[in-house]
Amino acid sequence: MTIGSHLTEFHGLPAFTFPDADESSAHAASLPAPESVAWRVAVDSYDSREPWQDAFARFLAAVDTRQVRALVIGAWSEAYETGPDKVIEAVVAARDRLPALRGLFLGDIVMEEAEISWIVQGDVSPLLNAFPALEEFGVRGGNGLVFPAVRHERLRSLTVESGGLPAEVVRGIAGSDLPALETLDLWLGTSEYGGDADVADLEPFFAGDRLPSLTHLGLRNSEIQDDVCRALASAPVVARLRVLDVSMGVLTDDGATALLSGQPLTHLKVLDLNHNYLSAELRTRLLETLEPAGVRVDADRGNADADEEEDGTVWRFVAVGE
Repeated sequence: MTIGSHLTEFHGLPAFTFPDADESSAHAASLPAPESVAWRVAVDSYDSREPWQDAFARFLAAVDTRQVRALVIGAWSEAYETGPDKVIEAVVAARDRLPALRGLFLGDIVMEEAEISWIVQGDVSPLLNAFPALEEFGVRGGNGLVFPAVRHERLRSLTVESGGLPAEVVRGIAGSDLPALETLDLWLGTSEYGGDADVADLEPFFAGDRLPSLTHLGLRNSEIQDDVCRALASAPVVARLRVLDVSMGVLTDDGATALLSGQPLTHLKVLDLNHNYLSAELRTRLLETLEPAGVRVDADRGNADADEEEDGTVWRFVAVGE
């Protein structure tokens, strides 16, 4: 699986792509109300006719950005080999023109523009520092991503989508003070694409001390999904979660059994295990144990029958890699 479609919604608003240079004048009179959509600003990743900064300048001139609540940054020129430093600089420079901005997504880029692990990222901390009222932040791509430890008082949702999330990034997020954060969703990925974090790097999330408001935890798309679930079985943070998401990864009966045999999970509203390598027997056990308690268990029939074996080695894959 890969990412083939742009975001259709962000920060509770429908996504709307700001017209390109050829279409801008024709669409100027029909633009939606500034506060009614999540504005997506993008250029062609291949052979773009204008830099992303120029498209953003047109957006600033055409829209009353004082009312804009959500901004989605799509592809910039040659996103597969050039980072978004100038993109980030342009948005930071416009911070006074975006006083109502509460949702920001960096890198709404699909496979035709650059595969997720090809997207060249950069240091995202200037965006968080420039918008202290931001409530939701998302970023796609782990290649070159820099996320030092930050403190942000208002951020409620943080999503990092990757085919391989560097350990240094995981440590930076884990070391951040995010007192208002309710939702954390990390796609850890695989070592083949730079995902070299281990369970020890995730320990601050399991403890939850710096995330006192957390109720939705996603540690997913990982080749170490069994190890993650073993740690979650006794993790203090689980007791206050409403949603636990360990989907999209290489989850087998070993990890799911450890999770089910650990601390009670019956307080959860949702346990997401989709894209797994569970046996039918264990899947049934999960459903019969948790659903009568009111837990919605999202567990597809899994990939246990789709293991790929070569020279005696069984190969299993995360949902989103390259």
